[in-house]
Amino acid sequence: MRDGFLGGGAARVSLRGVWRCWGDAARAGTERKTLKRQTGLKVDTGRQMADNSSSKAEDTASDSVEAAKNASDKKEKLADQVMQNPQVLAALQERLDNTALTPSSYIETLPKAVKRRIDALKQLQVKCAHIEAKFYEEVHDLERKYAALYQPLFDKRREFINGEAEPTDAESEWHSENEEEEKLAGDLKNVVVIEEKAEAEEINVKGIPDFWFTIFRNVDMLSELVQEYDEPILKHLQDIKVKFSEPGQPMSFSLEFHFGPNDYFSNTVLTKTYKMKSEPDKTDPFSFEGPEIVDCDGCTIDWKKGKNVTVKTIKKKQKHKGRGTVRTITKQVPNDSFFNFFNPIKVSGDGESLDEDSEFTLAADFEIGHFFRERIVPRAVLYFTGEAIEDDDNFEEGEEGEEEELEGEEEGEEEEDAESDPKKDSSQPAECKQQ
Repeated sequence: MRDGFLGGGAARVSLRGVWRCWGDAARAGTERKTLKRQTGLKVDTGRQMADNSSSKAEDTASDSVEAAKNASDKKEKLADQVMQNPQVLAALQERLDNTALTPSSYIETLPKAVKRRIDALKQLQVKCAHIEAKFYEEVHDLERKYAALYQPLFDKRREFINGEAEPTDAESEWHSENEEEEKLAGDLKNVVVIEEKAEAEEINVKGIPDFWFTIFRNVDMLSELVQEYDEPILKHLQDIKVKFSEPGQPMSFSLEFHFGPNDYFSNTVLTKTYKMKSEPDKTDPFSFEGPEIVDCDGCTIDWKKGKNVTVKTIKKKQKHKGRGTVRTITKQVPNDSFFNFFNPIKVSGDGESLDEDSEFTLAADFEIGHFFRERIVPRAVLYFTGEAIEDDDNFEEGEEGEEEELEGEEEGEEEEDAESDPKKDSSQPAECKQQ
């Protein structure tokens, strides 16, 4: 009976009331039996209610535990599936690697005092960039100084090319690597028939014909600019000079193309000036790597009537909307030509950016101007003979050869590692490599 009381408060109160009212009739058997039946009925009812309530609570708790367990199992299964996916694992590993190898992420982890010292180092680096800019300004002054020393030699070169002077025997003496072959070739020439020799003597060759035009034809960077109708004009090119800006003036250099009399334009000199800057950018001082070309100016070519090769005349038919009559008009449109080199794209001074094609054209123009200054003018004879071009090709081939040799060494090291590692499967064929 005590167990039933624990679950039902109403049954306990009812039982106490019965004991108080019927205490004097404890001797009467009939009344006792009646009390017992009533009390037993109420107690049993209380016990049943308590058992049902307890059972429901236990069932609810059991369901909650089971649901939580099922959810946990699902999460574990999902995690297992994700971790078994190689693409997901590779992505996670790459993210971890990038995070670990990013310099900025490492810097962010440093103490504030260390970051302060790093900022001080950057200040020093900016000062170094300004000193480097000053260094290049003095280099420009040295170039100007030595250009004056080169010029007498270049003037004599012009005289020999254009037939204005003949070299002496001492000046023309040159021992080449193929001297024996050239001697043999000279002996064979002595066997030429008298008639051919007489005709050859009648030909009076002046200077070195088509010297600069041949250079244009030999150098790919220049030959790509030259059109067929440019060639007759370039055969009148007599000299190319480099002039550096005067002391105290903004850094720049000019290319002077000297032409002999021709049927195409009246100019004797065509000029192209390249403006340079040798100072760190205020917004990005660490990008400074020396002087850079920032703009260029061409010149006006005084074309003779009908001889302008930078434009072409086209005919176009126009139909009148009202009357329906057709007329033919002529108009001039731009034409591909090397001489567009003297009418370059201008860099906008108001900060407006150029479109992608214009930027590419301007960058190519700067590269060509620099190539004239650094390579063509100082080493003209070697580009005429092709020796400078062969040297450039050999240098590039040598670099490729070194790369191939290094690749071979790396493959050899991999093979040695494979042989020395006992954990690797020796049954795998030697030619099978991981892709």
